[in-house]
Amino acid sequence: MSKFLGTGVALVTPFKEDLSVDVDALKNIVNHVIDGGVEYLVVLGTTAESATLSKEEKELVKQTVATANNGRLPMVVGVGGNNTQQVVNELKTSDLSAFDAILSVSPYYNKPTQEGIYQHFKAIAEASPLPIILYNVPGRTGSNVLPQTVIRLANDYKNIIGVKEAAGDIVQAMKLIKGKPKDFLVISGDDMVTLPMVLVGGAGVISVIGQGFPKEFSQMVRHALRGNLDDANHIHFQMMDIIEYIFEEGNPAGIKAVFENKGLCSPYVRLPLVPASNALKEKISNYGLKVPNFR
Repeated sequence: MSKFLGTGVALVTPFKEDLSVDVDALKNIVNHVIDGGVEYLVVLGTTAESATLSKEEKELVKQTVATANNGRLPMVVGVGGNNTQQVVNELKTSDLSAFDAILSVSPYYNKPTQEGIYQHFKAIAEASPLPIILYNVPGRTGSNVLPQTVIRLANDYKNIIGVKEAAGDIVQAMKLIKGKPKDFLVISGDDMVTLPMVLVGGAGVISVIGQGFPKEFSQMVRHALRGNLDDANHIHFQMMDIIEYIFEEGNPAGIKAVFENKGLCSPYVRLPLVPASNALKEKISNYGLKVPNFR
């Protein structure tokens, strides 16, 4: 699954002032990240505010990204939830022909046991027409998919090809990398710990900051995958401040403020989220005025 080595970006859904989907801005963002050198696109993940998009809007987003991409990069689409049967039905009835894999988040709110999580993904694996990347993000779901559960799924279902690991726990990531099947991908879901995860054997990242600074962040990941530690460290340390900024008031308010600063889209998000504060926008703007000497 070399197509998912390196940097994938979890695309935002840009909105107009009336909070309708801004199709033109989305096309511009797709071209921006492709021109920046990322390896693949992730559509309708958490950063896309999928929870507040209607079924029709999700279809619009998928079609818009697929058209703008025009086959240039592999694409992953988010298909997940906390109602297993509903996820299975979506997989069986959706047109996923434009995509190369699905990203499926661990069930949120229900707080299932590890066996419940296993059975959830077993049902998805048996229904999915595409390879599956699991998504573990305990800070949002309320439950942690433990390494033994991920490894059990990876061994039992060959179409489960990787995990986006966003627990922010480097020890947990190392346990996953140590115990995984040979070709299974452990992908960082946390921008700040991407570098150390790659250096201990991770496959790359599904990134938020990578869409704001695609050239720089994807180059850092490539340096890390090639073992160029000095160059990777140089970019990582230069980007630490902006990574902190974009999550300071929640995602995707922060990254949309970056895009506003770059003239790529407006800062609007849908309730219950609110746009970044003026104070945060000023910090982001000041960072942009003193763009570090990346290499």
